[in-house]
Amino acid sequence: MLLYDTARQQIVPFDPPDHIVTMYTCGITPYDSTHLGHAATYLTYDVLQRRLRDLGHETRCVRNITDVDDSILPKAKELGVHYLDLAASELARFDADMERLEMLPSWSEPRATSAIPDIRGFIGMVLDQGFAYQAGGAVYFEVSKFPKFGQISHLSREEMLLLAQERGGNPDDPHKRDPLDFVLWQPSLPDEPSWDSLWGPGRPGWHIECSALCLRELGTSIDLHGGGSDLIFPHHECEAAQSEAATGEPLVRHWMHQAMVRMDGEKMSKSLGNLVFVSDLSLTWDPRAIRLACLGHHYRTSWEWQASLMTEATERLLAWVAAGSATANSSDASADSLLVLEQVRLALDSDLDTPAALSAIDSAISQGDATGADIQQAAQLLGVDLSRPVLLTGEPLL
Repeated sequence: MLLYDTARQQIVPFDPPDHIVTMYTCGITPYDSTHLGHAATYLTYDVLQRRLRDLGHETRCVRNITDVDDSILPKAKELGVHYLDLAASELARFDADMERLEMLPSWSEPRATSAIPDIRGFIGMVLDQGFAYQAGGAVYFEVSKFPKFGQISHLSREEMLLLAQERGGNPDDPHKRDPLDFVLWQPSLPDEPSWDSLWGPGRPGWHIECSALCLRELGTSIDLHGGGSDLIFPHHECEAAQSEAATGEPLVRHWMHQAMVRMDGEKMSKSLGNLVFVSDLSLTWDPRAIRLACLGHHYRTSWEWQASLMTEATERLLAWVAAGSATANSSDASADSLLVLEQVRLALDSDLDTPAALSAIDSAISQGDATGADIQQAAQLLGVDLSRPVLLTGEPLL
């Protein structure tokens, strides 16, 4: 299998040395529903795991839940609810969306609030290694002490400062020795949750939970780390820096990032409010069509949401289901009919080229050189179950 590595900036072999493949993907901050940007991201790592399992590996994918941070706390305050109650309700919706899309379950889904002792211990490790300092009741990572800072994003200092300002890095914090230094532990505001620590009462910074959870759940170094491309900087850059400073070992052997889904020319995000929710789409469309609409775009290519995508995906799903059921029980597969599964495998092994995989199945159907059973097997590798009819429940959502 060949996959693009963000840090190495090239497509390289992804050949995990062990039977068990360890993966970590950054999860949601549960203060709103699952949108198509989330769906596209988690579908990428879902299909990757399906192919790895097809190759004979066991996959252990950890997806964290950020149930305390600078996004969920103000939203809970705005709604007048406890932040953990908000997290619980949104997690229930997220889990329902993932089930609708028939995602493989995560090996582990730890919460940030479950890891406060681990986080405090991890911060102590970073301080003991001389990579952090205390100021203003907070603990900061000192970027100047870590020469490899920038190893993933390859951004200039000016670019980093700009993105840090845009993405909550607060480079103007007067307690920092360098504007790029980032918070490991911070004092809580009077109406925010707070935990005791050696550095005073407070709560974790944004990046530290993933380092602590990754170490706790999977160990010092993992095979692959994923997430949206908007997390490359500052989140993943900071996560790698603090982890490697604490342990002295590389955090990740392969970095893999999902491009943004856009709407109205901007990335689809909660902060901008330009969202298409999976729960809304699934009221009108078969969830398998939602999966196909996302997989019709390569994971490294940003794409624009169009309502017409669901019509096209439904037409594809109808053709697949019809072809899969026509001769589903046939045992007279020709040598050519076996090629469709191999073509899907080759496409996935070529930097997870899901559009090519979909086209391979389309071609096999149009040429009539595969049995229904073979079409079903090839579709299943993409997480599309063709054993039931297509749900057509109403007019498209526009």
